[in-house]
Amino acid sequence: MARDEVLISAAELADLIAGPDPVTVLDVRWRLDQPDGSADHETGHIPGAVYVDLDSELSDHSVTGRGRHPLPGGDALQASARRWGVRAGVPVVVYDDWNRAGSARAWWVLGAAGIVDVRILDGGLTAWVAAGNELDKGTENPVVGDVVVTHPDLYTGALPTLTAEQVSEFAGVLVDARAPERYRGEVEPVDAVAGHIPGAGNAPSTGTLDENGLFRDAAELREFFAGAGADGSGPVGVYCGSGVTAAVDLVALKIADVDASLFPGSWSQWSSDSTNPVATG
Repeated sequence: MARDEVLISAAELADLIAGPDPVTVLDVRWRLDQPDGSADHETGHIPGAVYVDLDSELSDHSVTGRGRHPLPGGDALQASARRWGVRAGVPVVVYDDWNRAGSARAWWVLGAAGIVDVRILDGGLTAWVAAGNELDKGTENPVVGDVVVTHPDLYTGALPTLTAEQVSEFAGVLVDARAPERYRGEVEPVDAVAGHIPGAGNAPSTGTLDENGLFRDAAELREFFAGAGADGSGPVGVYCGSGVTAAVDLVALKIADVDASLFPGSWSQWSSDSTNPVATG
């Protein structure tokens, strides 16, 4: 079942941590208005969890022309993953505390790098606490891992991506994962231009979650994405502002058993080129 391949419940994670076999837990707390989650991590995190900085470790800001959150290089990611204690043959669980954005980004980046057996804590830190589980304070110092990244260029890695050129000629369905008001071009708090890529449908990443922050079931997600034109009958591409929350939609599409590609540069790359068309409404 696709859901079990991508997600893990708080109860299952608690059993893993308490069990005899090792597990690597990564805290990827990140918010659009508070990208540095290290202070929150030190205040309280899942026991054994290592903090991962999305902006500096799951992105490479030295890359230009590819949006606000360019993908990291494979060598740098491998060095970071080893610092986090990621080891060959040991499962990885990622979590966050905001709409699954940070954990979905980590899930996608690690998967694109060829790292297997990575799952997202369904419901995030909220689900962990709600289940009565304890938190640790401070920081963790894991034993250095030995994981090997098999794809040095994540743009052509283990998971499918789209370039801006491919998006402009895309024959399938484009899905915009941003909030409806940003999609319509009514507001744009981050990028210089408001609107969306012409022809794209809107499936806000927050709509993939229920009131408890858990991913909706496969049938609900298929109906949700069908509303944006992505019914799985043809190619699907997903974008957002900078490639972060689009990963949430990609997780949900995986649960719904719909294959999809990420446009990593997303709206931040597309809108930075004045020759690209823009739609509103």
